[in-house]
Amino acid sequence: MRHLPPPAEELALLDHELARLDARRLQLLNRRAWLLSVLRAPAAPAPPPAPAVRPYVPAAPFAPVAPPAPARGTQNVLLVLGGLLLTVAAVAFTLFSWGEMGIAGRSAVLAVVTAGALVAPALLLARRLPSTAEALAVLALVLTVLDAVALHAVAAPESDGLVFSAVASAVLAAVWTLYGLLLGRLRVPLPAAVVAGQLPLVLTAWAAGASATGFGWALLVTAAADVAVVSWGRGLAVRVTAAVGAGVTGLFALLIGLGLSVSAGGALAAVGPGALLLAGAGVALAGAWRAPKEWAVTAGAVAGLASVAAVGGVLRTGLPWEWAVVVYLLCGLALLPVPRLGVPRPVGRGVLGASAAVTAGALVWALPLVAAAVLGPVSVPADVWSGAPEGFRGALGQSVPSGSAASPVVLAVVAGLAAALHVRWPGSLPEKGWRVAAAAGAVVLGWGAVLALLAVADVPYAAAVGVELLMVAGLLALAVRRGPDGVAQAAQVCGLVGAVSVGLLSLAAEPATYAVFGVLLVLFAGAAVRSASAVVRPVLAVGSVLCAIVVASAAGASLGWGAPQSAPVVLVVPAVTVLLGTRLRGTAVAVEAAGAFGALVAVALAVTDAPFLALVLGLSGVLASATALRPERRRAAGYPAAALFVAAAWVRLAASGVSAPEAYTLPVSVAAFAVGCLRSRRDPAVSSWAAYGPALSMTMVPSLVVAWTDGGWLRPLLLGAAALAVTLAGARLRLQAPLVLGGTVLALVGLHELAPHVVQVLDALPRWAPPALAGLLLLAVGATYEQRLRDARRVRESLGRMR
Repeated sequence: MRHLPPPAEELALLDHELARLDARRLQLLNRRAWLLSVLRAPAAPAPPPAPAVRPYVPAAPFAPVAPPAPARGTQNVLLVLGGLLLTVAAVAFTLFSWGEMGIAGRSAVLAVVTAGALVAPALLLARRLPSTAEALAVLALVLTVLDAVALHAVAAPESDGLVFSAVASAVLAAVWTLYGLLLGRLRVPLPAAVVAGQLPLVLTAWAAGASATGFGWALLVTAAADVAVVSWGRGLAVRVTAAVGAGVTGLFALLIGLGLSVSAGGALAAVGPGALLLAGAGVALAGAWRAPKEWAVTAGAVAGLASVAAVGGVLRTGLPWEWAVVVYLLCGLALLPVPRLGVPRPVGRGVLGASAAVTAGALVWALPLVAAAVLGPVSVPADVWSGAPEGFRGALGQSVPSGSAASPVVLAVVAGLAAALHVRWPGSLPEKGWRVAAAAGAVVLGWGAVLALLAVADVPYAAAVGVELLMVAGLLALAVRRGPDGVAQAAQVCGLVGAVSVGLLSLAAEPATYAVFGVLLVLFAGAAVRSASAVVRPVLAVGSVLCAIVVASAAGASLGWGAPQSAPVVLVVPAVTVLLGTRLRGTAVAVEAAGAFGALVAVALAVTDAPFLALVLGLSGVLASATALRPERRRAAGYPAAALFVAAAWVRLAASGVSAPEAYTLPVSVAAFAVGCLRSRRDPAVSSWAAYGPALSMTMVPSLVVAWTDGGWLRPLLLGAAALAVTLAGARLRLQAPLVLGGTVLALVGLHELAPHVVQVLDALPRWAPPALAGLLLLAVGATYEQRLRDARRVRESLGRMR
């Protein structure tokens, strides 16, 4: 019969055979590679192949050796250092050694050196040495600047330095441009010419003593030339340099025009700066037309802002500043049709961004008045029912900013624009939720415009309260009718904020308080019933409960009761929420939580009067117990109910002057003991510490603390008797917690009672007696140590077997 090895042994054999085959295959492949190398290069002496299993890589003896790559980084560093040293030498020669030579020698030296430096790059480029040519070209440019300085010092020392600098910078820009065009492979001359071109017009304006407008025009013409270079220049370095120059000079020109336009006192004075700003807008627009996408958006935004500043600066003259904001806002909104005029899309987006920036600035200016109208009534609660003011501004106090008459117009205009965008969103812009955002913005801004108008017009107090209530009703109706979108959320937020504002506003007069909070209660309750949103409904339900709490608190104050006497009236609202909690489904948790807040308000009102506080705590415990009757609320309301009952009893005892701790702890212990007994019957395996430990500790520990400081005999006697009974019951029923707690308390009480007598005995004994007794005790324990150890183990095992 054929022998079949076990699977493990067979697997090992297979692995060994496969490894041997892999090694043999690799050896054959190495041999094959060596043979191929021998056939391809027969003249080369072939080394014998390595017998090892390692892969063999054949050498190519006749392969050409590649020359090492030139160290471009090192070469550039050397060239830069050499050019820098030559430049420093030329500057030192010009500044310090100039006076040692005559005029002919000086001129000849500089002319020869400059000419050589200008010609050398061409020769080096012909020999294919571009890096060296670049370094010498930089030296040549520096030498031309030194030539200009020397020419002014020698040929025209009496001429104006600013005029000569302007002419020299223009000549240098032209020379460097021609030089860069002739030697097109050089990268430095053309960007240097662009840098030099930033100076002639500015220096000319400075030399001519031009005004701020003249400086602005000089900078703007320079920026226009830079934009032309950016659009039609050759080379990335040239275009980037010109773009930076255009940005710097154009920005300074626009800032000069803006400052002059804002500070102009009349229309004629604003025309010049306006023309400068419009020309700057044209330059920016021309540069944006052929710029990349990101730069086109930025240039379009700059053009739009400059146009708004130019036109608005002329139209706003003669108007107060608050109405000038409206003029600028209208000019900014006039930019909205620009994207439809055939401009490139990025430019159109930049112009729209400028319009949005102007609109945002106008809103920032107008929002403080809205904030004052909303937050102004916060100061009213300090003077509750002190009397209704005559006008709306009187209720807002000193929070209304001055010079804000145009704020309602700004808010209304922007709200109308947002509504128009919602109705007809431009097709050139991506919608993607922006249409809904526009509608939400229209709701918020319209509500703010009405509040601002009430504050500006200083309408009567009653009219302001009525209008705000109507707005709250409209906003809540809109939030209920709309689906769960941005418009509904914006309406809900505005409605809640408006409700808080008008509620605080109504606290100035008693009738207004009842009217406003009554109406708000009905509005919130009705909106909660009609709303189909699972998110909006609980918020509205909580608002109705809070309004009911305010009405109940006001009822107690109207009856002439103090805060503690009004607390039971406030508890009517939590009682109603407990009843509603059994009927409601989606908002039950929110309503009951608001009712619990009402109970906290009642407790806070009664905290200064102990008897009323005990009554309120007891009634709150009753409400919590009624809530705990429902199975789903048992755990959440059961423990608070017990705590409220205990707190009510303790407050009542404290109000009656009871100081014995047993009066506070014994009822709680009895209740906890009853709960522990029920739990032990339901679950016999439960630990005695969990069932009876809290009940026993609640009374015995405080009584023990008081007994140690009490000089009487009754409390230690009763506590000791109770501890003895608990200890015996624990031993009889084999319960660990009663045995340990009772025995510990009994021992401590006995120690407290025997301590004076022990002290007397120790005082009567001689000084050597206590150490002798202690030594004898230690000897006895040591002699019977093993027996005592076994006894301790038996006690520990016996305790461990108890529950």
